Amino acid sequence: MDSQNILLTEFDYAPFSKIKTEDYKPAILEAVELARKEIDEIVNSTESPTFENTLEALEYSGQKLDRVTSIFFNINSAETNEEIQKIAQELSPVLSEFKNDVILNKGLFKRIKSIFEKKDTLDLNKEQNMLLEKKYKAFTRNGANLSEDKQTVLREFDKELSKLKLKFGENVLAETNRYELQVTNESKLGGLPESFKDEARSVAKSKDKDGWIFTLEYPSYIPFMKYANDRELRKELALAFGSRGFHNDELDNQENVLRIAKLRYKRAKLLGFDSHAHFVLEERMAETPEKVDSFLNEMLEKAKPAAEREFKELENFAKDLDGIDELQKWDAAFYGEKLKQKLFNLDDEKLKPYFKLENVISGVFTVAQKLYGLNFEEVHNIDKYHQDVKTFQVTDESGENIALFYADFHPRPGKRDGAWMTIYKQQYVQNNVNERPHISIVCNFTKPTEKEPSLLTFNEVTTLFHEFGHALHGMLANTTYPSLSGANVYWDFVELPSQVLENWCYEKESLQLFAKHYKTGEAIPQEYIDKIKESANFLEGMATLRQLSFGMLDLSWHAVDPSGVVDVKEHEIKAFEPTKLYPDVTSNCMSTAFSHIFQGGYSAGYYSYKWAEVLDADTFEYFTENGIFSKDIADKFRENILSKGGTEHPMELYKRFRGKEPKPDALLRRAGLISK
Repeated sequence: MDSQNILLTEFDYAPFSKIKTEDYKPAILEAVELARKEIDEIVNSTESPTFENTLEALEYSGQKLDRVTSIFFNINSAETNEEIQKIAQELSPVLSEFKNDVILNKGLFKRIKSIFEKKDTLDLNKEQNMLLEKKYKAFTRNGANLSEDKQTVLREFDKELSKLKLKFGENVLAETNRYELQVTNESKLGGLPESFKDEARSVAKSKDKDGWIFTLEYPSYIPFMKYANDRELRKELALAFGSRGFHNDELDNQENVLRIAKLRYKRAKLLGFDSHAHFVLEERMAETPEKVDSFLNEMLEKAKPAAEREFKELENFAKDLDGIDELQKWDAAFYGEKLKQKLFNLDDEKLKPYFKLENVISGVFTVAQKLYGLNFEEVHNIDKYHQDVKTFQVTDESGENIALFYADFHPRPGKRDGAWMTIYKQQYVQNNVNERPHISIVCNFTKPTEKEPSLLTFNEVTTLFHEFGHALHGMLANTTYPSLSGANVYWDFVELPSQVLENWCYEKESLQLFAKHYKTGEAIPQEYIDKIKESANFLEGMATLRQLSFGMLDLSWHAVDPSGVVDVKEHEIKAFEPTKLYPDVTSNCMSTAFSHIFQGGYSAGYYSYKWAEVLDADTFEYFTENGIFSKDIADKFRENILSKGGTEHPMELYKRFRGKEPKPDALLRRAGLISK
């Protein structure tokens, strides 16, 4: 073992500052070999297969590999560069091959199968039963029963897919980074808030350029689309954003989209499934593409009339205000914001002074403290990968260590866009020691300027609460096995803890804890709280239709045979037809930058955001019936949902928490799509 390589030493906290880029590849290759030896020991054991010497041994194998790869791929998302991306391209096929070597290991599968076949005679608890079932299924669902020649084909598919997904993401990031809109004439910036212009001027200065620079990063793109009076500039920015990966150049993703969709289909067929969606959904609450399709169409039926009414209202408003004859996609956020101001006299610029980032962080910590008795103390002796990252020690009421929490809030060139929760170390119990998790949230929020601290839009506030909900799922995990811990749950259940926490952003009792003016310390006025609540359903029909359109696009790629698709754009137009409101933009394509499904883990699973909204609305209704800081309901939620991870079927956990199965009514009531 290379003693000079910090990643191969024993560590608890990730030793970021000591890691050199050239350490990653040899460390991962060595960790793969260590994991191989551990698998060989299980397979070559002369003892009869038992739950302990086979299932548990397999579960705790590869720990070094898990730690090192989690650090590497998290860095590849949050602080990457060309060298790291190159290493990722080299290592992904190696890791894919190793994963297949385990899954397709005949000796290992034989041992697991022999235990699985006599499981009813073993005295296993619920978590052990789930581990056995999941491990057995992981083998059978991924080719353990295939003939050798078919297993060889499967390996080739997996290798290629791992590279294609990385390439897809790299192209989107490169497209985002290479575009900038430089404006040198201030008269063209009418409507933009001063603080936003200051940030754009800072960006220009940092690049030694004149005027103001706007980019495709969310904190730049979204406010520009919302406030810029200049329709032509909005159009230019929207066209740049919507055409990422769709330029027929070296960063084009059309071929990657087609190849990924077709390979996933072939892989599913090889494994005996009708489509990639059939393969994926077998391990989801929704179970089948037919159920997902039915769910999306039921929601569409309820949302479409409302969306069409809202669209007409928005169209008439734009016509009356500015003589716009046909509303385009680059008008959506702008006139939506103007109409919202007219109806509610409320906009982000009025709210932002009350949402200083540090206050919102303190607020979400206080909410967690009131619900779950958690305390967060910022610590400065934990290594981090960038100076912007904050680190917090999380303890319970008795001072026991619960978790380490990293938070990384602002955009950088090496960070992909969006927001996510991730894990550097899972929670699990081994040798009677409850190893506590290291959890991180990564966001892209408005940066502080020379004149102002980081002031969040209300949407950024809800995003922070959302990601923190995921983080609580990771932090409060309390299971024996790492693969069943925290957010290792069905993907259409994983959004429940995150989406339910967003509800606290709309409640007076919660807002008063942290929404204080950054200059005066004055609490957010009651009038604003009322308007936040009132405007929560503003254009909700259109927003629901938009979400459904993404879910339907996802299914259109993954629930059918895509072999005949030759034109990505044409395919997309057809998929969007049932949800279409705006005229199509020929030069734009969503699929070529739809990272959730072509790079992330949401393929055949984008519907899960809406599915989880049903669960979250039903859950929050339970809280409101008993008080939003009810310890009794919070304890139930922690005990049955947050701490249990994937140890039982999610519907069983949910029913134990709620006393019944969820129905869409609470969501439809909350969204104003049916009467209360």
